[in-house]
Amino acid sequence: MRTTGRGDRRGRAATAAGTGRGFWPWARLLGGGGVLAVLLGWLGTGPFLAGLRLIDAPALAAAVGIGALTTSCCAWRWSLVAGGLGVRLPLPTALAHCYRAVFLNATLPGGVLGDVHRAVRHGRDVGDVGRGVRAVVWERAAGQVVLAAVAMVVLAAFPSPVRPHLPTVAGLLAAAGLGAVLLARALPSGGASRWARAARAAAADVRAGLLGRRAWLGVLVASTVAVAGHLATFLLAARTAGSTAPLALLVPLTLLALLAMGVPANVAGFGPREGVAAWAFGAAGLGAAEGVATATVYGALVLAASLPGAAVLLVHRARVPAGTV
Repeated sequence: MRTTGRGDRRGRAATAAGTGRGFWPWARLLGGGGVLAVLLGWLGTGPFLAGLRLIDAPALAAAVGIGALTTSCCAWRWSLVAGGLGVRLPLPTALAHCYRAVFLNATLPGGVLGDVHRAVRHGRDVGDVGRGVRAVVWERAAGQVVLAAVAMVVLAAFPSPVRPHLPTVAGLLAAAGLGAVLLARALPSGGASRWARAARAAAADVRAGLLGRRAWLGVLVASTVAVAGHLATFLLAARTAGSTAPLALLVPLTLLALLAMGVPANVAGFGPREGVAAWAFGAAGLGAAEGVATATVYGALVLAASLPGAAVLLVHRARVPAGTV
Protein backbone atom coordinates (compact mmCIF):
# COMPACT_ATOMS: atom_id res chain seq x y z
CA MET A 1 0.00 0.00 0.00
CA ARG A 2 2.83 2.38 0.76
CA THR A 3 4.33 1.68 -2.64
CA THR A 4 1.03 2.62 -4.24
CA GLY A 5 0.94 5.78 -2.13
CA ARG A 6 4.40 6.79 -3.26
CA GLY A 7 3.38 6.14 -6.86
CA ASP A 8 0.28 8.27 -6.43
CA ARG A 9 2.33 11.07 -4.91
CA ARG A 10 4.86 10.89 -7.73
CA GLY A 11 2.03 10.93 -10.26
CA ARG A 12 0.44 13.96 -8.63
CA ALA A 13 3.82 15.72 -8.49
CA ALA A 14 4.47 14.98 -12.15
CA THR A 15 1.01 16.21 -13.07
CA ALA A 16 1.52 19.40 -11.06
CA ALA A 17 4.92 19.98 -12.68
CA GLY A 18 3.46 19.46 -16.14
CA THR A 19 0.62 21.83 -15.35
CA GLY A 20 3.11 24.44 -14.14
CA ARG A 21 5.18 24.11 -17.29
CA GLY A 22 2.05 24.55 -19.37
CA PHE A 23 0.69 27.43 -17.29
CA TRP A 24 3.65 29.81 -17.13
CA PRO A 25 4.23 30.17 -20.89
CA TRP A 26 0.57 31.07 -21.31
CA ALA A 27 0.72 33.41 -18.32
CA ARG A 28 3.72 35.24 -19.80
CA LEU A 29 2.01 35.48 -23.17
CA LEU A 30 -1.23 36.75 -21.65
CA GLY A 31 0.71 39.25 -19.54
CA GLY A 32 2.35 40.82 -22.57
CA GLY A 33 -0.86 40.64 -24.56
CA GLY A 34 -2.74 42.27 -21.71
CA VAL A 35 -0.36 45.24 -21.67
CA LEU A 36 -0.78 45.68 -25.41
CA ALA A 37 -4.58 45.42 -25.12
CA VAL A 38 -4.62 48.15 -22.48
CA LEU A 39 -2.43 50.42 -24.61
CA LEU A 40 -4.56 49.81 -27.70
CA GLY A 41 -7.73 50.55 -25.77
CA TRP A 42 -6.21 53.71 -24.30
CA LEU A 43 -4.29 55.17 -27.24
CA GLY A 44 -5.58 53.27 -30.26
CA THR A 45 -3.39 52.01 -33.09
CA GLY A 46 -2.14 55.48 -34.03
CA PRO A 47 1.05 55.56 -31.89
CA PHE A 48 1.97 52.03 -32.98
CA LEU A 49 1.67 52.86 -36.67
CA ALA A 50 2.85 56.47 -36.69
CA GLY A 51 6.45 55.70 -35.83
CA LEU A 52 6.66 52.71 -38.16
CA ARG A 53 5.73 54.93 -41.13
CA LEU A 54 8.76 57.13 -40.38
CA ILE A 55 11.36 54.35 -40.48
CA ASP A 56 13.69 54.96 -43.42
CA ALA A 57 16.74 53.30 -44.96
CA PRO A 58 19.34 55.28 -42.95
CA ALA A 59 17.65 54.31 -39.69
CA LEU A 60 17.57 50.64 -40.72
CA ALA A 61 21.21 50.73 -41.78
CA ALA A 62 22.23 52.33 -38.50
CA ALA A 63 20.24 49.75 -36.52
CA VAL A 64 21.86 46.87 -38.41
CA GLY A 65 25.32 48.32 -37.73
CA ILE A 66 24.63 48.86 -34.03
CA GLY A 67 23.08 45.40 -33.85
CA ALA A 68 26.23 43.86 -35.28
CA LEU A 69 28.28 45.54 -32.53
CA THR A 70 25.97 44.57 -29.67
CA THR A 71 25.55 40.99 -30.90
CA SER A 72 29.32 40.62 -31.26
CA CYS A 73 29.79 41.88 -27.69
CA CYS A 74 27.22 39.39 -26.38
CA ALA A 75 28.92 36.58 -28.30
CA TRP A 76 32.32 37.58 -26.89
CA ARG A 77 30.92 37.70 -23.37
CA TRP A 78 29.30 34.28 -23.80
CA SER A 79 32.53 32.81 -25.15
CA LEU A 80 34.46 34.16 -22.15
CA VAL A 81 31.95 32.85 -19.61
CA ALA A 82 31.74 29.44 -21.28
CA GLY A 83 35.52 29.20 -21.37
CA GLY A 84 35.69 30.04 -17.69
CA LEU A 85 33.23 27.22 -16.98
CA GLY A 86 35.41 24.79 -18.93
CA VAL A 87 33.44 24.44 -22.17
CA ARG A 88 34.89 25.47 -25.51
CA LEU A 89 32.95 28.04 -27.52
CA PRO A 90 34.74 29.66 -30.50
CA LEU A 91 33.74 33.25 -31.12
CA PRO A 92 32.37 32.66 -34.68
CA THR A 93 30.13 29.87 -33.35
CA ALA A 94 28.98 32.07 -30.48
CA LEU A 95 28.21 34.91 -32.90
CA ALA A 96 26.07 32.70 -35.14
CA HIS A 97 24.17 31.30 -32.15
CA CYS A 98 23.65 34.79 -30.70
CA TYR A 99 22.27 36.14 -33.97
CA ARG A 100 19.84 33.23 -34.16
CA ALA A 101 18.85 33.78 -30.52
CA VAL A 102 18.21 37.49 -31.06
CA PHE A 103 15.99 36.69 -34.04
CA LEU A 104 14.01 34.07 -32.10
CA ASN A 105 13.70 36.38 -29.08
CA ALA A 106 12.32 39.11 -31.34
CA THR A 107 9.78 36.89 -33.10
CA LEU A 108 8.59 34.36 -30.51
CA PRO A 109 6.53 34.95 -27.33
CA GLY A 110 8.36 35.33 -24.04
CA GLY A 111 11.51 37.04 -25.28
CA VAL A 112 13.84 34.30 -23.98
CA LEU A 113 13.22 31.27 -26.21
CA GLY A 114 16.20 32.13 -28.39
CA ASP A 115 18.49 32.11 -25.36
CA VAL A 116 17.01 28.81 -24.20
CA HIS A 117 17.66 27.37 -27.64
CA ARG A 118 21.30 28.45 -27.77
CA ALA A 119 21.90 27.24 -24.23
CA VAL A 120 20.57 23.75 -24.91
CA ARG A 121 22.14 23.56 -28.36
CA HIS A 122 25.59 24.50 -27.09
CA GLY A 123 25.23 22.12 -24.15
CA ARG A 124 24.44 19.27 -26.54
CA ASP A 125 27.33 20.21 -28.79
CA VAL A 126 29.82 20.00 -25.91
CA GLY A 127 28.16 16.99 -24.27
CA ASP A 128 27.16 18.83 -21.10
CA VAL A 129 23.72 20.45 -21.30
CA GLY A 130 23.82 21.57 -17.66
CA ARG A 131 27.07 23.48 -18.09
CA GLY A 132 25.90 24.92 -21.42
CA VAL A 133 22.72 26.24 -19.80
CA ARG A 134 24.67 27.69 -16.86
CA ALA A 135 27.01 29.51 -19.24
CA VAL A 136 24.08 31.30 -20.89
CA VAL A 137 22.39 32.02 -17.55
CA TRP A 138 25.51 33.66 -16.13
CA GLU A 139 26.27 35.47 -19.38
CA ARG A 140 22.77 36.96 -19.42
CA ALA A 141 22.96 37.74 -15.70
CA ALA A 142 26.19 39.68 -16.23
CA GLY A 143 24.52 41.79 -18.89
CA GLN A 144 21.52 42.53 -16.69
CA VAL A 145 23.73 43.48 -13.73
CA VAL A 146 25.72 45.95 -15.83
CA LEU A 147 22.51 47.35 -17.33
CA ALA A 148 21.07 47.85 -13.83
CA ALA A 149 24.28 49.52 -12.65
CA VAL A 150 24.36 51.89 -15.64
CA ALA A 151 20.67 52.63 -15.17
CA MET A 152 21.13 53.47 -11.48
CA VAL A 153 23.94 55.92 -12.28
CA VAL A 154 22.10 57.59 -15.16
CA LEU A 155 18.75 57.75 -13.37
CA ALA A 156 20.46 59.35 -10.38
CA ALA A 157 22.28 61.89 -12.55
CA PHE A 158 19.41 63.00 -14.80
CA PRO A 159 15.76 63.91 -14.12
CA SER A 160 13.32 61.03 -14.47
CA PRO A 161 9.99 59.89 -13.00
CA VAL A 162 11.77 57.39 -10.72
CA ARG A 163 14.51 59.68 -9.43
CA PRO A 164 12.82 60.44 -6.09
CA HIS A 165 12.50 56.69 -5.40
CA LEU A 166 16.09 55.71 -6.23
CA PRO A 167 17.36 55.78 -2.62
CA THR A 168 14.67 53.27 -1.63
CA VAL A 169 15.40 51.06 -4.63
CA ALA A 170 19.15 51.19 -3.97
CA GLY A 171 18.58 50.29 -0.35
CA LEU A 172 16.39 47.32 -1.25
CA LEU A 173 18.93 46.07 -3.80
CA ALA A 174 21.76 46.42 -1.29
CA ALA A 175 19.74 44.56 1.35
CA ALA A 176 18.91 41.79 -1.13
CA GLY A 177 22.56 41.45 -2.12
CA LEU A 178 23.68 41.37 1.50
CA GLY A 179 21.01 38.83 2.34
CA ALA A 180 22.15 36.59 -0.52
CA VAL A 181 25.76 36.76 0.67
CA LEU A 182 24.82 36.01 4.27
CA LEU A 183 22.60 33.13 3.18
CA ALA A 184 25.40 31.66 1.08
CA ARG A 185 27.79 31.90 4.02
CA ALA A 186 25.25 30.37 6.39
CA LEU A 187 24.86 27.24 4.30
CA PRO A 188 27.22 24.46 5.40
CA SER A 189 30.25 24.29 3.13
CA GLY A 190 30.25 20.53 3.12
CA GLY A 191 26.52 19.95 3.35
CA ALA A 192 24.79 17.51 1.06
CA SER A 193 21.47 19.33 0.85
CA ARG A 194 20.21 20.56 -2.49
CA TRP A 195 20.49 24.20 -1.44
CA ALA A 196 24.05 23.78 -0.22
CA ARG A 197 25.11 22.08 -3.45
CA ALA A 198 23.38 24.75 -5.53
CA ALA A 199 25.04 27.56 -3.56
CA ARG A 200 28.49 25.99 -3.94
CA ALA A 201 27.94 25.44 -7.67
CA ALA A 202 26.75 29.02 -8.18
CA ALA A 203 29.70 30.45 -6.27
CA ALA A 204 32.11 28.32 -8.27
CA ASP A 205 30.49 29.40 -11.54
CA VAL A 206 30.72 33.09 -10.63
CA ARG A 207 34.37 32.79 -9.62
CA ALA A 208 35.35 30.86 -12.74
CA GLY A 209 32.99 32.24 -15.39
CA LEU A 210 32.56 35.89 -14.40
CA LEU A 211 35.36 36.83 -12.01
CA GLY A 212 38.16 34.71 -13.43
CA ARG A 213 41.42 36.45 -14.25
CA ARG A 214 40.91 35.95 -17.98
CA ALA A 215 37.21 36.74 -18.01
CA TRP A 216 36.15 39.59 -15.75
CA LEU A 217 37.54 42.52 -17.74
CA GLY A 218 36.23 41.22 -21.05
CA VAL A 219 32.82 40.49 -19.53
CA LEU A 220 32.66 44.01 -18.11
CA VAL A 221 33.76 45.71 -21.34
CA ALA A 222 31.47 43.59 -23.53
CA SER A 223 28.49 44.20 -21.25
CA THR A 224 29.08 47.95 -21.08
CA VAL A 225 29.44 48.30 -24.86
CA ALA A 226 26.32 46.16 -25.39
CA VAL A 227 24.30 48.37 -23.03
CA ALA A 228 25.56 51.46 -24.87
CA GLY A 229 24.52 49.86 -28.17
CA HIS A 230 21.02 49.04 -26.96
CA LEU A 231 20.67 52.57 -25.60
CA ALA A 232 21.87 54.05 -28.90
CA THR A 233 19.29 51.97 -30.78
CA PHE A 234 16.53 53.25 -28.49
CA LEU A 235 17.64 56.84 -28.98
CA LEU A 236 17.72 56.23 -32.73
CA ALA A 237 14.15 54.91 -32.45
CA ALA A 238 13.07 58.02 -30.54
CA ARG A 239 14.48 60.35 -33.18
CA THR A 240 13.03 58.22 -35.97
CA ALA A 241 9.61 58.36 -34.28
CA GLY A 242 9.84 62.15 -34.31
CA SER A 243 10.86 62.93 -30.73
CA THR A 244 12.71 66.23 -30.35
CA ALA A 245 13.28 65.96 -26.59
CA PRO A 246 16.85 66.62 -25.38
CA LEU A 247 19.10 63.62 -24.80
CA ALA A 248 19.35 64.44 -21.09
CA LEU A 249 15.62 63.67 -20.87
CA LEU A 250 15.47 60.80 -23.36
CA VAL A 251 18.35 58.73 -22.00
CA PRO A 252 16.83 57.94 -18.58
CA LEU A 253 13.41 57.26 -20.14
CA THR A 254 14.82 54.81 -22.66
CA LEU A 255 16.84 53.09 -19.94
CA LEU A 256 13.62 52.45 -18.04
CA ALA A 257 12.16 50.83 -21.15
CA LEU A 258 15.31 48.73 -21.57
CA LEU A 259 14.97 47.51 -18.00
CA ALA A 260 11.37 46.53 -18.70
CA MET A 261 12.58 44.30 -21.52
CA GLY A 262 14.05 41.99 -18.89
CA VAL A 263 10.50 40.92 -17.99
CA PRO A 264 9.91 37.62 -19.87
CA ALA A 265 6.26 38.40 -20.67
CA ASN A 266 5.75 39.74 -24.15
CA VAL A 267 4.37 39.02 -27.60
CA ALA A 268 7.26 38.91 -30.09
CA GLY A 269 9.09 41.45 -27.93
CA PHE A 270 6.12 43.76 -27.47
CA GLY A 271 4.40 44.34 -24.14
CA PRO A 272 6.18 45.58 -21.00
CA ARG A 273 8.57 47.69 -23.07
CA GLU A 274 5.71 49.68 -24.60
CA GLY A 275 3.86 49.87 -21.30
CA VAL A 276 6.82 51.30 -19.38
CA ALA A 277 7.70 53.63 -22.25
CA ALA A 278 4.14 54.96 -22.30
CA TRP A 279 4.22 55.57 -18.55
CA ALA A 280 7.73 57.06 -18.47
CA PHE A 281 7.27 59.40 -21.44
CA GLY A 282 3.87 60.44 -20.13
CA ALA A 283 5.21 61.13 -16.64
CA ALA A 284 8.03 63.19 -18.13
CA GLY A 285 5.56 65.36 -20.01
CA LEU A 286 6.33 64.01 -23.49
CA GLY A 287 3.10 62.07 -23.87
CA ALA A 288 2.35 58.37 -23.65
CA ALA A 289 1.81 58.19 -27.42
CA GLU A 290 5.40 59.30 -28.03
CA GLY A 291 6.65 56.61 -25.69
CA VAL A 292 4.65 53.89 -27.44
CA ALA A 293 5.78 55.09 -30.86
CA THR A 294 9.43 55.08 -29.75
CA ALA A 295 9.21 51.60 -28.25
CA THR A 296 7.42 50.26 -31.33
CA VAL A 297 10.09 51.66 -33.66
CA TYR A 298 12.75 50.18 -31.39
CA GLY A 299 11.14 46.75 -31.75
CA ALA A 300 11.08 47.11 -35.54
CA LEU A 301 14.73 48.21 -35.66
CA VAL A 302 15.80 45.31 -33.45
CA LEU A 303 13.91 42.91 -35.69
CA ALA A 304 15.68 44.32 -38.74
CA ALA A 305 19.05 44.05 -37.01
CA SER A 306 18.32 40.41 -36.11
CA LEU A 307 17.60 39.26 -39.65
CA PRO A 308 21.08 37.70 -40.06
CA GLY A 309 19.84 35.28 -37.39
CA ALA A 310 17.05 34.19 -39.72
CA ALA A 311 19.71 33.39 -42.32
CA VAL A 312 21.63 31.35 -39.75
CA LEU A 313 18.45 29.47 -38.89
CA LEU A 314 17.69 28.72 -42.53
CA VAL A 315 21.24 27.53 -43.22
CA HIS A 316 21.10 25.23 -40.21
CA ARG A 317 17.77 23.77 -41.31
CA ALA A 318 19.13 23.21 -44.82
CA ARG A 319 22.13 21.31 -43.44
CA VAL A 320 20.22 19.14 -40.95
CA PRO A 321 18.48 16.14 -42.55
CA ALA A 322 14.73 15.88 -42.00
CA GLY A 323 13.78 13.94 -38.88
CA THR A 324 16.95 14.73 -36.93
CA VAL A 325 17.16 16.92 -33.83
